[in-house]
Amino acid sequence: MVGLRTLRVAAMTAGSVGGLSGVAYTLLNTQSRQARTIIGVPRDLPFNADGVYRPDGTGPVALSTTDVLTFAMFGDSSAAGLGAESPARLPGVVLARALAEESGRPVRLVTHAVSGSRTTGLIAQIDAALLDPPDVAVVMIGGNDVTARMRIGTSAALLAEQVRRLTDAGTGVVVGTCPDLGTIRPIPQPLRSLAQHWSRALARAQTRELSRTEATSVPLAAIVGPWFRDRPDEFFSPDRFHPNGDGYALAAGVMLAPLCAAGGVWKSSR
Repeated sequence: MVGLRTLRVAAMTAGSVGGLSGVAYTLLNTQSRQARTIIGVPRDLPFNADGVYRPDGTGPVALSTTDVLTFAMFGDSSAAGLGAESPARLPGVVLARALAEESGRPVRLVTHAVSGSRTTGLIAQIDAALLDPPDVAVVMIGGNDVTARMRIGTSAALLAEQVRRLTDAGTGVVVGTCPDLGTIRPIPQPLRSLAQHWSRALARAQTRELSRTEATSVPLAAIVGPWFRDRPDEFFSPDRFHPNGDGYALAAGVMLAPLCAAGGVWKSSR
């Protein structure tokens, strides 16, 4: 999800404005190398379990029916589910099964999310989806924008622009805003504090921009961030970087109600 080298370079750039000392530069450079060594480079692709999920919990199945609710996942590794132990634990699958149970209708899951994506990557993902717009969608994006040091305002505005493309096509959209990168313990201090500051600032900017759209935003950093911070062994995968199945289930749990409202399964209170 996060490029530590880029984050370190961004820290150098930010610090140079205020006169970053040679000692501080060396410290951040060393910390970046240490974090990369601990985390490593992901070599596996996320599982894919796209297909139709029935209200009885079965699926994915090959099912052709007009009475199906289409559900799409957009974004980066957090939306793709990198770190989940099995296909059944992917966030898209957890949400698709819950939607099917709540709606009493089959739900077709289509995953457009690509691990490593920045918000700019949403353009191609949504281009593909709009060939057959889904009924409802979840977007989870932002962490890679932080490490690439994309301007916060630019990133948030682009997110809102792409979300509008979906809502204009009739898709109900729920966005999980940028996670708190300060919960990732392999990123040492003070580098972790910089990552936390930037990721929280981006999440706030995303929420502001999304308030001008028809989408619903869910502040994942504020709601589930403390769980990842206080119980990392329970919610992070072995790379100590991406969530595990329990971590994804935690996030899916707070997104289910707004997703049901966005999909017309429940009446929205908005």
